[in-house]
Amino acid sequence: MKRALLFLTMLMVSVTLAFAQQRQITGKVTGADGSPLPFATVQLKGTTTGTTTDQQGSFKLTVTGSNPVLTIRSVGFASQEITLGSSNAVTIKLKEEDKNLQEVVVTALGIARKKNELAYSAQTVSAEELNRTRDPNVVNSLSGKVAGLEVRRNSTMGGSTNIVLRGNKSFQNSNQALFVVDGVPIDNSTTNTSDQASGRGGFDYGNAAADINPDDVQSINVLKGAAAAALYGSRAANGVIMITTKKGRKGLGVTVNVGGTIGTMDKSTFPKYQKQYGAGYYDQDDYTYESPDGHFLYRDVNGDGQNDLVVPMSEDASFGAKFDPNLMVYNYRSFDPTSPQYKKASPWVAAQHDPSYFFKNTTASNTSVTIDGGGDQGYFKLGYTKTIENGMIPNAKLAKDMLNFGASYNLTSKLTASAAVNMSKIDGKGRYGTGYDEYNPMQGFRQWWEMNVDMKQQEEDYQRTKLNKSWNLQDPDNPVPIYTDNMYFMRYENYEKDNRVRYFGNVALNYKITNWMNLLGRVSMDTYSQSQEERNAVGSKNTSSYSRYDGTFGEYNYDLLLNIDKEINNNFKFTGLVGGNVRNTRVKYVREETNGGLVVPKLYSLSNSVNPIQAPVEADSAMQVNGVFASVGLGYKKMLFLDLTGRRDQSSTLPKGNNAYYYPSASLGFVFSEVVHAPWLSYGKLRVNYAQVGNSAPAQALIDAYDKPSGFGSVPLFSVPATKANAHLKPEQTKSFETGVEASFFQNRVSLDVTYYTSKSIDQILRLPVSRATGYDQIYINAGTISNKGVEVSLNVTPVKTRDFSWVVGVNWSKNKSKVLDLPSGVDFIQLGSFTLQGGITIGHAKNDAYGVIRGTDYIYDKTTGKKVVYDADGDSPGYYEKTGSANNVIGNYTPDWIGGITNTLRYKDLSLAFLVDMKQGGDVFSLDQYYGQSTGIYAESVRLNDKGKSIRDAVEDGGGIIFDGVTPDGKVNTQRVRVSGTRGLGVNGYPAKAFIYDASFIKLREVSLTYSLPVSLISHIKAFKGIDVSLLGRNLWIIHKNLPMADPEENLSAGNIQGYQSGVYPTYRTFGANLRFRF
Repeated sequence: MKRALLFLTMLMVSVTLAFAQQRQITGKVTGADGSPLPFATVQLKGTTTGTTTDQQGSFKLTVTGSNPVLTIRSVGFASQEITLGSSNAVTIKLKEEDKNLQEVVVTALGIARKKNELAYSAQTVSAEELNRTRDPNVVNSLSGKVAGLEVRRNSTMGGSTNIVLRGNKSFQNSNQALFVVDGVPIDNSTTNTSDQASGRGGFDYGNAAADINPDDVQSINVLKGAAAAALYGSRAANGVIMITTKKGRKGLGVTVNVGGTIGTMDKSTFPKYQKQYGAGYYDQDDYTYESPDGHFLYRDVNGDGQNDLVVPMSEDASFGAKFDPNLMVYNYRSFDPTSPQYKKASPWVAAQHDPSYFFKNTTASNTSVTIDGGGDQGYFKLGYTKTIENGMIPNAKLAKDMLNFGASYNLTSKLTASAAVNMSKIDGKGRYGTGYDEYNPMQGFRQWWEMNVDMKQQEEDYQRTKLNKSWNLQDPDNPVPIYTDNMYFMRYENYEKDNRVRYFGNVALNYKITNWMNLLGRVSMDTYSQSQEERNAVGSKNTSSYSRYDGTFGEYNYDLLLNIDKEINNNFKFTGLVGGNVRNTRVKYVREETNGGLVVPKLYSLSNSVNPIQAPVEADSAMQVNGVFASVGLGYKKMLFLDLTGRRDQSSTLPKGNNAYYYPSASLGFVFSEVVHAPWLSYGKLRVNYAQVGNSAPAQALIDAYDKPSGFGSVPLFSVPATKANAHLKPEQTKSFETGVEASFFQNRVSLDVTYYTSKSIDQILRLPVSRATGYDQIYINAGTISNKGVEVSLNVTPVKTRDFSWVVGVNWSKNKSKVLDLPSGVDFIQLGSFTLQGGITIGHAKNDAYGVIRGTDYIYDKTTGKKVVYDADGDSPGYYEKTGSANNVIGNYTPDWIGGITNTLRYKDLSLAFLVDMKQGGDVFSLDQYYGQSTGIYAESVRLNDKGKSIRDAVEDGGGIIFDGVTPDGKVNTQRVRVSGTRGLGVNGYPAKAFIYDASFIKLREVSLTYSLPVSLISHIKAFKGIDVSLLGRNLWIIHKNLPMADPEENLSAGNIQGYQSGVYPTYRTFGANLRFRF
């Protein structure tokens, strides 16, 4: 009993002493100039106890002991240790490190190196810059922030986005940069059909990089040149996007983000309609209808023996009668027994609710939770993000669930194990149809429409009946759709559904052989499965149907790397790498659909097919690439750096005996600031490099694999593939030279990076047309050469930096010039896509032109004056333009002259404002929307006033019509006034395709964010909180300048190689939002 009492007494004394030694420290961390350092780490030495400073650099920390030691760290500053003694308040001033000497970047294969040792261009974007406006697709967040980086996108919900670095290098294959997460390559392909990619129609299912969780990204390092990416060998031709994810940290922390956005239409990217004329293609000579005035059908609707005016519902244009509210007419609702307007006439007026009524505000929500922690032996991180998007048109929703886990643990003092696992699940419903396709509502709204059709009435007709009550009927006596379904019926009955489940990650063991040598073994996986379902309901204009796509992708990488980083003496440093990689990739899919319609309405199953289904399209391709690589680096006095790398790839997609290729690089960097000492020069480096990299052949391009179509009766059939394989294929190769200078001035207040590069890509892998007599449509060959030359400039300036206020300006600018140097013998043009686009347009490559020429019909030009020629009185169409008989004329090129971005970041105490202006100069785009929309008379331009102040639609004898600007064949100025009608004058009826080529330049206010970090004084009474940030944000807020009317020049068919063509493009939405960030 006495021993128990003694023990309790000693325990109470110990606890009392412990509490007596425990005290709370308050402090502030600043720079040498006294400016506060937010998010600095303050840690009690020898423990896992720590905290971070708020926006004012202030912190509170509970410590124990009589003389505790604090370790303070902040990015860009030298770490510092202080002994507190008896003081409970402290101010710590950190000295700034030379960021150019200390900055570490992640390079090829996930190897971290000091930036001053690199002899090639690499640009880093931080997590703060990426997530300012909370874009759900991390790829979009790079736009305007990296010199030489072009982001291709469209406005469809979850639509595909990709990145092109330093121009296109492949004629027909992928030009997209390789994506690497924590050293592991991941897939960023799309599964869109070839029809979707080339404008014929279909749904855009997005790119696989959308599976990356933006909240999990720590930074992105862009390896733009061949030398930077050379260690990836046959995958390096298009550059690399190196993504580094967030890691755990000492102590335990919880971060919660809760945010939402709302999007509103940018009206400058939506049609401006005329409201004066309605349905029809009226032309007084060529196209009239049954009524006495020639504008309407003339039918006895009520059986009273009197003919009534009936709207020509079988038309899809608005060159009909002028609106007159006193004129009573019968429209499509008059012939619908379920309609309240059945057998009733209505005033002939423009629709009160035009197609803009169909669109709604978009909404999105984002919630994420991250838990991280660690100690001296390791760390962990666990994160979950949920996003939900609701699209701009009815019945459109996209949901994403993303789970991320990462951990590292020191098994021994020399052996460290690490793992990273990422899971994502994407569920889509009602993605937008694209291109020239009836599932794309914008095809009708921009090209083929009657301005008397009221969208609210169309909505009411569907909601009342759930049937396809369309405005365009074959005939009043046969009231079924002729061109398009009721848009609401289409969206609620003919929608698509899709889902993708993906897992990617790696496990690794790192053995520290010595302080300067380690051995890394790593196994990584990237795999996903996806399904896509498309349906066409019974009662649709087209035959009812159901189709589905099921596919899987899997890639497995096995890496072994020996790393050496050795300081030989005070003058020399040696770095080395020897390793090997085995990559196995397999892609499988099956695509199938019903045949002849559906037996049971609303039952969407392949077994519900009226007729036996045709043989599905199936594919199963596999490839293996074995690579060995090495690099050697030598540094002299932190001034001179030489790097040599080499990789040998052996691919199963290349012929035996000729399937191994070598990819070398050499780089030299000279830090001249180690020699040139001037008070205004903080840092300076010259660099030069050369490299050779590749773009491998696709799978199944060596040997013909027979297709298995449906049998002929009971006789099974096999056929050769459409494209003839080639057993002698070589990979595409790109040889690149780069030189540049990096410099910082005035204590790093100004930094500049300028790069000049040139590259030549040879042995293009092409699919060229061949005679059908061979049994094939195309054949694989190696031929063709393209060059790219360019300049990149990155400039960062800090005009103002005081204790409470700072202003940082970042400028990125690049200019790339491409040229097709050589094509296969006998070939003068290589077309992208397998068919001519609507409007007679082809896009591809012509010798001695830049990449991506646009071909179509052109004007005939006077040889003396260069002016456009119009037919004279004796011509086919007097007073109208002459056009070329061929559509093989080069009328544009989609490659921009230059691209750039300007970022401003202003901070005042706890408040920060950042905004990005994104720019593109040059490049052309063909607008099929203008080509058809002007000819159908739906745009306001079709009712403009002429030089006499009269409507151009008025009769010529009444002062209407137009005079085409040009000369007659004999060179005289054209003075003949001509008619504008439903069959002549505007759009395709009066102009060649060249007239609808527009300059695709733009200047945009791409991003704006305003963030306030609550001071500690406001939240100190809530001990759980370490910080609270409140942000207001905006994306795509203002198109400051553009030349393309009524559309966004960034909008394209897809994110692939076919650019510079618009058909039924969606409007751009301005996005406004708010986000709350809690740190515990």
